[in-house]
Amino acid sequence: MQVWRDRTEAGEDLARELVRRGYGGADTIVLGVPRGGVEVARRVADALGAPLDVVVVRKVGAPGNPEFAAGAVDPDGNVYANPYAGVSGEWLREAAKPEHAEALRRLASYRGDRPPVQLTGRTVIVVDDGIATGLTAQAALSWLRSRGAAKTVVAAPAMAPDAARRLESEADEVVALDMAPGFSAVGQFYGSFPQLTDADVTRLLAE
Repeated sequence: MQVWRDRTEAGEDLARELVRRGYGGADTIVLGVPRGGVEVARRVADALGAPLDVVVVRKVGAPGNPEFAAGAVDPDGNVYANPYAGVSGEWLREAAKPEHAEALRRLASYRGDRPPVQLTGRTVIVVDDGIATGLTAQAALSWLRSRGAAKTVVAAPAMAPDAARRLESEADEVVALDMAPGFSAVGQFYGSFPQLTDADVTRLLAE
C-alpha cells in the first residue's frame, strides 16, 4: 500500500499518470470532488493545462449509520439509490432534500460569480482524493452524461477494488494508482490528511 505525504504529492503522481495516458489539451476539463478532491484535482488540472471546476454530489447517509451511503444526490436534485441499503424510495427522496440544498450552497460558495465550465462534447476527468464505495462517483458520471460530456474518466490516487470494478461499467476509463485490497478508509493512504474548508476550496479554484 502506498502512503503519500499529502494530497499535493498524490495529485502530482496522479497527474503524471494521466499525462502518460495521453490526457490533456483544449477539450479536457477537470472536476474536483469537494472538499479534499479539489486539492488533488488542482495539481491534475495544472499538469494537463485544463480548466478546473467542481462537481458536487452529496452522499445520503443511511438511518442510524450516516457514514454508510444509502444513496446520493446530484446538483440537479436527481437521487441515486444504493440497492444494498435497504431503504425505501420515499425515505431516500426525503433524506436527499437537505443534501441537495447543501450541494447548491456549496456550488454558490465555491463559484461565486463565475459560470460553470461547459461540458458538452468535452473529456471530463472527475478527481477525488480517494474512492471507497464509488456511489457518489457513479452519480457524478450519470450527471455528466446528462450534461453532454463526450468522455468520462474517474481518477483518484487510491480506490477500493470493488469501487473500481463498479465504476469501470460507468466511466470510459478508471485511473487509480493504488487499489489495495485492505482499503478501509481514504485517510490510510496519506501521512497528512486534514479536513479542508469551503475557503480552501475557493482558494484552490482561484489559483
